[in-house]
Formats: sequence, C-alpha cells, structure tokens
Amino acid sequence: MNLDDHKSFQEIDRENMLAHIDNLPEQLLSAWELGQRMDLPKWTGIKQILIAGLGGSAIGADLLSAYVAPQCPVPIIVHRDYSLPAWAHSERTLLIASSHSGNTEETLSAFEEGVSRGCRCLSVTTGGQLSTRAEETQSALWIFDHKGQPRAAVGYSFGLLLSALSRLKLIPNQTMQVEGAVDAMRKQQPQLSADNPAALNPAKRMAGQLVGRWVTIIGSGMLAPVARRWKGQINELAKAWAHFDVIPENNHNTVAGIVNPEEIFAPSMVLFLRAPSYHPRNTLRTDITKRLFMLEGLNTDFVDAQGKSPMDHLWTVLHLGDYSAYYLAMAYGVDPTPVETIQGLKSELADSDQA
Repeated sequence: MNLDDHKSFQEIDRENMLAHIDNLPEQLLSAWELGQRMDLPKWTGIKQILIAGLGGSAIGADLLSAYVAPQCPVPIIVHRDYSLPAWAHSERTLLIASSHSGNTEETLSAFEEGVSRGCRCLSVTTGGQLSTRAEETQSALWIFDHKGQPRAAVGYSFGLLLSALSRLKLIPNQTMQVEGAVDAMRKQQPQLSADNPAALNPAKRMAGQLVGRWVTIIGSGMLAPVARRWKGQINELAKAWAHFDVIPENNHNTVAGIVNPEEIFAPSMVLFLRAPSYHPRNTLRTDITKRLFMLEGLNTDFVDAQGKSPMDHLWTVLHLGDYSAYYLAMAYGVDPTPVETIQGLKSELADSDQA
C-alpha cells in the first residue's frame, strides 16, 4: 500500500485504531486526572507492590516500574501469571490487579489469592468479573471507561497507576511531568499523523524499513519496557514477528550470537532506542552495540527520544512506536484491531474448562 494514501486506511482499519493512537496524549492526561479524583484508602506501611496483569494491561505497569524506580522507596514487581509469590501477603503488600476487561483469568486468580492472603488490593478495570469481585470483597476499585482493545488503553494503564502511587506518597506529585509529556507528544504528533507524507513522516519511513524484515527493538533503563511495547504493537497491530532486548544484559549474551546464521541477517532490522536520560555507560553501550551489529551485516537504526524530561522521553518514543506499528499494518494490508489468534487460544482454553 502507498502510505501517503491515508484516506484508504479506513478500508483496512475498520475499527479506527488510528483514532486511539491519535488520542494517546489526551488519554494519558485524562488518566492522571481521573486517578486524582477516585476514592483511595489512605494506606500506610506498604513495603512492596505487586501489579498483576497481562498483555496491554501489564505494559503500563512495566512502564510505571521503570519510570518510578529512581524515586519509589519500595519494590514494584509486575506479575504475569496465576499464583502469587510467597512474599506477597498481609498489609505490607499492595496488590494492584490490572485487567482492561476485568475477565483476565490469570489476573482474577492473582486477585483472589491476594484477598485470601490479606493484601491491600486495588483493582483497575473497565468492569467484568474483577469489578464484581472487588465490590463483593469491599476492596478498592477504580473503574475507567474505554471502548477498545487493552493495548489502546496504555495511557490509562500507566496514568492511573502513577496517580495511585503519587496519592499514596510513594513518589512525588507528577502533574508537571505528565503535562510535559503530553505537550511533548502533541509537538511531535503533526510529523507522525496520517496526512503527513512519508518523506516528512518518521513513523511512515520506519514502517517502510520494517516491511518484510524480522524486527528486534533494543532499549535500556526506562526505555526497556518501551522496547517491549514496540514489540507487542508490531505483533498485534501488524500481525508481524518482532522481538525485544535490553541493554546492558544484551552485551553479556546477545552480542555473541550475531555470527550465525548469516542468511537471516539481510532480512533483519534492529532498532536501538536512545534517550538523553540514559545512564552514560548505557548510551555508550548502545552506540557500540549498534556498530557491532552493523559490521556483522544486520540492518540497524537509532530511534531517539524527544522532549526534556525522562517522562517526555518515555512517551515520545512509545508514541512513535505505536504509529510505526500502525503504518506497518497498513503496509501489510491487515486490520490492526482484531487479534484472532489470541481469541482462538482463549476459546481453546475455555473449551478445555468445559470438557
């Protein structure tokens, strides 16, 4: 497809995923403001935070954990499974159950176990079984309104959790940081918008580089979960293979594996995310690693964050990734919203329960 023929996108994008991507700055701001108004117990004495979630409901927790790590005095663990770890018990533990639909079985399992262990529980959802169980157990419940796929609600899954931590005095107030990130996204958005031609559009040009290639995205520090977000968006929107990796861990194993098999290198693309807020040694590692990959015959490119603050860097790179994955879907001619393979897998699981 010609990516400059943006009027034809609606023929493929039947549920208008593009509108969700366009609206991400406003969604993030709305989520932060909503979290400032919702009922929240004045909990104290929290020693650890466990956020239970999967897929689009978990990526916001990954972003949160990486962003607040330099500020938050208690550990934050993202839990993508059923049973809780043994250390998650009592009022020392804040369990946040994050499920867009409220029906994610792994998250429901974690919530039930958290309640039975006496954890302080906060459920973040649009409804479903999770909201019902939260009401029945009289635990804290935050319901937000969002019509669409969980991956299109990343502003909510991050902004609401950020707001909760701020109100619990576990991190400083983030109003200025959120408003700054929203402004940074808005400033770069005209370049990324569908009506901006590919010659002037970094996201369309990126999509063009990714067509027909096996993609790896590499990030460091706060951008490590952003690399994961890029990977997930390419998978779910473009229905294409992608992988993510993290520096500095990458330098202790992956760099040894760029010798064989040579035949897959030409159709590969490795993207290195960069931000001024990186640790200086990770900036150096990123530059050296890209050069090593390039010398071995892999296609490589940098993706540079925009804005002034760490929050700006996180969200401008994420937003660019969402647009790039969307245009890749358009280039492949696939509807970016349905995820039939995932739904089929869930149906098989449900059938096995009834057998």
